[in-house]
Amino acid sequence: MPENTKGRELVIALEGRIDSGNSAEVEERIFRELSDKDIAGVVLDAEKLSYISSAGLRVILRVRKNYPDMKVVNVCPEVYDILDMTGFTEMMTVERAYRVVNIEGCEEIGRGANGTIYRIDKDNVVKVYNNADALEDIRHEREVAKLALILGIPTAISYDVVKVGESYGSVFELLNASSFSKILATEPEKMDWCVKEYVEMLKKIQSTLVPKGKLPDIKDEALKWARFMKDHIPEDAAEKLLSLVEAVPHDDHMVHGDYHTKNLMLQGDEVLLIDMDTLAIGHPIFELAAMFNAFTGFSEYDHNVIKEFQGFDFETGRSFWLRSLAAYLGTDNEKTVLEVEDKARVVGYARIIRRSMRHGGLETEKGRAEIEFWKERLIEVLGRVDSLVFERNELDVEAEDANIPAVLAFLDRRLEEAGCPMKLQMQIDLAVEEIFVNIAHYAYAPGKGRVKVNCDVFDDPRYVQIRFTDSGIPYDPLEHEDPDVTLSAEERQIGGLGIYLVKQAMDDVQYEYKDGQNILTLKKFF
Repeated sequence: MPENTKGRELVIALEGRIDSGNSAEVEERIFRELSDKDIAGVVLDAEKLSYISSAGLRVILRVRKNYPDMKVVNVCPEVYDILDMTGFTEMMTVERAYRVVNIEGCEEIGRGANGTIYRIDKDNVVKVYNNADALEDIRHEREVAKLALILGIPTAISYDVVKVGESYGSVFELLNASSFSKILATEPEKMDWCVKEYVEMLKKIQSTLVPKGKLPDIKDEALKWARFMKDHIPEDAAEKLLSLVEAVPHDDHMVHGDYHTKNLMLQGDEVLLIDMDTLAIGHPIFELAAMFNAFTGFSEYDHNVIKEFQGFDFETGRSFWLRSLAAYLGTDNEKTVLEVEDKARVVGYARIIRRSMRHGGLETEKGRAEIEFWKERLIEVLGRVDSLVFERNELDVEAEDANIPAVLAFLDRRLEEAGCPMKLQMQIDLAVEEIFVNIAHYAYAPGKGRVKVNCDVFDDPRYVQIRFTDSGIPYDPLEHEDPDVTLSAEERQIGGLGIYLVKQAMDDVQYEYKDGQNILTLKKFF
């Protein structure tokens, strides 16, 4: 040990086993090395320590008593578990020894806001963090991933932390898994399947209610994006942007925050969500904004960007985004889809402009051109968007019998999410089918038209409200008297039984004609 230790940390190696048989000897050696030295601190290097008993732990405690800033480094997993279990990791600095992983030549299978995922062998992948001092990021992501798993979101949990170059990585078991980006790039015929699974996972995420205080609110971040723009776009546009974001209602449901096809994996027949460090709560518009950026926004100026990032071309990304948005909204109405896309664009452009500027975008010619491009589009779309809120629980379809299965599937999914008992669900399905068939057959006859079906669930008291809206011939089905069901079949008049069944199945049925539209509202308490 060098004598010139003044003002330095003194490193003392621990080796082999420290137990009741040798703890006194180890303690004597440590204090002998510490004696008569003016040092800044003590570091116990446990790289070669394979076991420690309670007797060894007492040695460490006595050293710490004399040197409160002492730390233990290069601790192997087995010893770390002992220190963690006994609370030593809470009372002093304990640094694990990390296995070194080389990613040179490894396949990139995923990429998110804070790191890139590589396959290191057929069974395992490693997420390498952009931040070199990533241990706190890793701890956070493991915690939120466990929370998501507990709440029912299928995801992979990291089982090891490793050193990768100058940064750290989390290791996950993902046996022969492929990202949705790879599937879209290599098997374009599976586009429809990918859209279906992608949207189903999105709805599962956004229907998950998160316990209070467990995740940050993404709206807080969105407000930062909006406030940042006040120095970069005209004052009236900046004020409108901020007011739009401020007006988005609070929502305690989960959002992923970076939901794109590289973060969705197919392992066998199971779809898994990965890259969980951006998990938050908030309104779905913030999720849709990130999705717009991933498939259109980032590559709108330079179409090569999406090829480099996702592995497929801009046209594929654009098609996947619009088809996913239509499926998510439950409509094939292009106007409705583009209106919601505009809302996503407002938030998305603000986010990528800020991100680009903070990452040196103004320092290159291309970066400056991209930023100007996005600013022009942000100002343009702000001119036609008056709210970022959209109908999440609405299906917009042609009023025709062929769409009955889609309507019932839409409602059943909402009712199942709300915990509606099966008996009541069957009664609601009966009523809904009767109303939809009536609209399909008579509202636009002899032509065709569309109908919107909204489904909302309310609490205190708990009930479901279903609203049908069409622009057909004005017609109030409630104005007719109920049929006399006590009459024999020969005595009864044909007609009127359908709406009677609806009124019997539901707790309340209301009709109004407003703004050129028939609006029929059903309620069922449960």
